[in-house]
Amino acid sequence: MIRRIGILTSGGDCAGLNAVIRAVVHSAHRKGWETIGILDGTAGLLYDPPQVRSLHPNDFDGNVLRQGGTILGTTNRGNPFSFPMPDGSTKDRSGEIVDSFHKLGLDAVVGIGGDGSFAILSKLTKQGGINMVGIPKTIDNDIGQTETSVGFDTAVSVATEALDRLQPTAASHDRVMVLEVMGRDAGHIALNSGIAGGADVILIPEIKYDLQKIAAKIQRVKDSGRNFALVVVSEAIKTETGEKFEMTYHGGERRYGGIGQYIASRIADLTNSETRVTVLGHVQRGSPPTYNDRLLATAFGVKAVELIDQGKFNRMVAWQKRQIVDVAIEDAIAAYQQVDLTDTLVQTARALGICLGDE
Repeated sequence: MIRRIGILTSGGDCAGLNAVIRAVVHSAHRKGWETIGILDGTAGLLYDPPQVRSLHPNDFDGNVLRQGGTILGTTNRGNPFSFPMPDGSTKDRSGEIVDSFHKLGLDAVVGIGGDGSFAILSKLTKQGGINMVGIPKTIDNDIGQTETSVGFDTAVSVATEALDRLQPTAASHDRVMVLEVMGRDAGHIALNSGIAGGADVILIPEIKYDLQKIAAKIQRVKDSGRNFALVVVSEAIKTETGEKFEMTYHGGERRYGGIGQYIASRIADLTNSETRVTVLGHVQRGSPPTYNDRLLATAFGVKAVELIDQGKFNRMVAWQKRQIVDVAIEDAIAAYQQVDLTDTLVQTARALGICLGDE
């Protein structure tokens, strides 16, 4: 019998997380269950006592649904199976997390995360005999077995709005505007926002580009009488010689960043165009969720509670063919979901004459 469930957000934040939490709490309350929010993802379980808060329906007034981020906090650092220690060594702290789960007396846990988070959570819950249901969230939309994830629609909307704002200033100054967007190793944000925002060039990591062909496209735009061009660049594309553009942060952490400036410089050299670069970065994560993300998040949260009630664990809720379904977590994280080159949107971009860098 289910009496008490936990919920945590893990990995990078995105819009729609609070809508998921709200839906889980309301649905669980209607079944007479208690909901415990675990703070800062798995990091909150490394404390004794575990860092948690009790969640109730009246905690979720109208404003929480509209907020970006997560009221529970999250973390995308510190793999508990190889946790970095102050002396530079690593330690397996998974046992501490499993012990904390059991100390909380949870009958099941809802984990909201991406493929990396699910790989860790799945391993932890199997190790500790913990019942888990997963809810996919990622702006990158790279989790397998689901057509979309919480946070993706908002990220695309933010990138599309950026193009809407860049177009007038590009036209005013006869410039080529380069917009660098997130997406890790998948080009879904760049492809979707580029088509919606009227980009002339879209560069994604799944398609190898040729700068001469990009330059030729921009020249055709100029020859047509238009004095500006819009270029969308996914953060994970490489240089012509196959090098990644990364930046080093505090603690030695390396993340994608800088490829937009590289592409802009090469375009300027080849076309004699004035170029400018905008890097959206975390702006794509922090926005209030779109209505699509609010609806998806809410439906996912309700479905997760239903799965717990049915005793279906180690499952992930997913969106397939306009329906909420559930799939095995192992299947969802088995294959990284990049842009399929036969995808309708790839063909749509080509039909519109958008340059994808290869022709």
